[in-house]
Amino acid sequence: MLIRNAEIRDSPGRDLRIEGARIAAVGTLAPHPGETVIDAKGGLLLPGLHDHHIHLAGLAARQASVSCGPPAVRDADELARALQVPGSGWLRAIDFHESVLGGALPDAAMLDSLVPQRPLRLQHRTGRMWLLNTPALDALLAMAPPPPGLEREGGRFTGRLFDEDAWLRTTLGSVPPDFAQVAARLAGLGVTGLTDMSPGNDAPIARHFAQQRAAGRLPQSIVLAGSPDLAGADPKGWQLGPVKLHLHESALPDFDEALALVRAARTQERCVAVHCVTEVELVFTVALLEAAGAMPGDRIEHASIASADMVVRMRALGLAVCVQPHFIAQRGDRYLAEVEPRHHGDLYRLRSLRDAGVVLCGGSDAPYGEPDPWKSMAAAVSRRAPNGIVIGADEALSPEDALALYLADPLDLARQRRIVPGAPADLCLLDRPWREARARLLGNDVRLVIAGGALVHQRVDEPPFERPLRADTAA
Repeated sequence: MLIRNAEIRDSPGRDLRIEGARIAAVGTLAPHPGETVIDAKGGLLLPGLHDHHIHLAGLAARQASVSCGPPAVRDADELARALQVPGSGWLRAIDFHESVLGGALPDAAMLDSLVPQRPLRLQHRTGRMWLLNTPALDALLAMAPPPPGLEREGGRFTGRLFDEDAWLRTTLGSVPPDFAQVAARLAGLGVTGLTDMSPGNDAPIARHFAQQRAAGRLPQSIVLAGSPDLAGADPKGWQLGPVKLHLHESALPDFDEALALVRAARTQERCVAVHCVTEVELVFTVALLEAAGAMPGDRIEHASIASADMVVRMRALGLAVCVQPHFIAQRGDRYLAEVEPRHHGDLYRLRSLRDAGVVLCGGSDAPYGEPDPWKSMAAAVSRRAPNGIVIGADEALSPEDALALYLADPLDLARQRRIVPGAPADLCLLDRPWREARARLLGNDVRLVIAGGALVHQRVDEPPFERPLRADTAA
């Protein structure tokens, strides 16, 4: 396959040849007899984008779920209407935030008033809590003993289930979802690689990823973070990523136990990735890695609130940070209302981290965040909240730096992937040059995507991009 007349970053050449799953040549190239030729028409040709923090099973499960949080659902009446779904089996709802009910977390009795007849499980926006109505409670407790995370008050179960996804999946006999639909959506946005950051990733889910890849339902290259148990799984169709530590300020782990987890990761020659969305969580993590000793590849997920002192300490440890700029665009007004004013300047830092020498990469956190990397890039440039207020204008990135968040090598975040001979043929072609695309940062500009040397997306509203070249017309 030959791509001609493309704008190729960091290269004077305009043509690129693919052989198998690799880039064979870049330069001024003549077609081979019978070779498929794609005319890029001057559009920018990029390495395929990599989402460095996603929860793919959760994103796929979202397709069969009802959204019950802002902006789609903003109050009790809208919640009641959203949950009026015909049927008699389990109802799975997501995105709930207590602001919908004036700050209240509903119990089973309150949910019974909304969905009295069928079992309902409603996931909090954070992803760490399920809210169950009475039919759901009764069905689950008939199948399994109550887990530690099922809240009790006054001797009765409230229906609030904390950090028990594994118990819920096992009790319901759930199987991982099919990835084809969401993988195709991501491919259409130019995404050819994913790092799945689900802390519960283990050998069974690794097998599912491998099966989906082998069946052609998941064209993206895959890095799996997760539990220490992943190191014993067969890495066929995926690569091993960090050990994931998911902190919650309200229930921080024992420091020595967390230290033992980091040291266990080191025996597997694995770095660690730690979820930090509060000041306390970040302080805990930095102290943990100062005690354990950091290694290249250790990373902070989110760094939602990072003081200037924490930036210095992260840089001293050589930590990378996986950022989600789109959270400012999605939730910035709520952050301004709920986060202490002294921390408004610490919200989702970007430029100050980069200027301090901290390595950055970008991830969606989907399904908890927007999966479109172009919207995230635009948010990194604008820093604009839903109410129009700009949060931390000094933290804005240039379009080039925003794009670079998704071009980092997932196994060496300090290295930017480039289009050079021998590199994987994971490519994203835009319909315009960068001088135009940088002012828009729109996923609609993606014309064609190649993953592993195969065409995985071609925009449907344009004529075919490929034409076979007859041997008698070859140059």
